[in-house]
Amino acid sequence: MNSLSYLNHELAKFPSPEYALTDPNGLLAIGGDLHPKRLLSAYYDGIFPWFNENDPILWWSPDPRAVFVPGSMKISRSLKRHVKKSHWHFSVNRAFAQVIENCAKTREGQDGTWITQEIQDAYKALHIQGKAHSIEVWENDELVGGLYGLAIGQVFCGESMFHHKTNASKAAMMMLHQHLLTHKFRLIDAQVMNPHLQSLGAKALKRSDFINLLKRFRDIEVASDTWHSAEVYLEL
Repeated sequence: MNSLSYLNHELAKFPSPEYALTDPNGLLAIGGDLHPKRLLSAYYDGIFPWFNENDPILWWSPDPRAVFVPGSMKISRSLKRHVKKSHWHFSVNRAFAQVIENCAKTREGQDGTWITQEIQDAYKALHIQGKAHSIEVWENDELVGGLYGLAIGQVFCGESMFHHKTNASKAAMMMLHQHLLTHKFRLIDAQVMNPHLQSLGAKALKRSDFINLLKRFRDIEVASDTWHSAEVYLEL
C-alpha cells in the first residue's frame, strides 16, 4: 500500500521505498532534516532529498531508477575529439565546495535552484566526513565543469553537475566513469531518467531491482586511496 510518511527531527528510520507514491512518482516522505546521519541513512536505502527553496524537505525513491554501470557511458567520436582539443585537466576532491556552489547557480530557464544553502551545507559536511566527493574539470586554473555525489560502498550516487564550457560536464562524467571503473565500483545511481542521461547510456531499472543491487554493493569497502584529493588523467 502506497503511503506518505511525515518525519520529525528525530533520526527515525525511513519507511521502505516500496511505499512511495506513484503520483508524484517516488515521493516517500516529508520533513525531517538534513543531518549527515539522516542523509547517509537515506542513501543507504535508495532514498534521496529533492525539494525547492522554501518547501519542506521531500524524500524520494522513484520507480524506475536511472543507473549506469561504470564504463558504460556512450562517448561519441565528436565528444572525444572536443575533449582532446580542449587540453582540460581533471582532479578528484580538489574543489568540492566550488563544485556544489556552481551546481547551485540558477540556470537559464530556471526560476530557482533545489541546491539550497541548506543542501550545500549538508553535503559539504558529508564531504568533510569523507562521504561526498567531486570531480573537477579545469582549463588552466579556471574551474570550467564538475559534478558531485556520494559514495555508498561500491555505489556512487550522483547528485548534480555543471559546466561553463561546452561539454565540460560530459567530460566530468567521462572522468567519473573511468575513476569508478578503476576502483571497482559496480553501479552509478543517476536517480531520475531523462533524455540527456539516456543519450549517455543510462538504463532504467525497476526500483526493486535497483534496491537489490544496492543491497549487494553498499557494504563493500573500496580502496582507501579511492577519494584522496589528487590530479587524475583522463584516458581517451
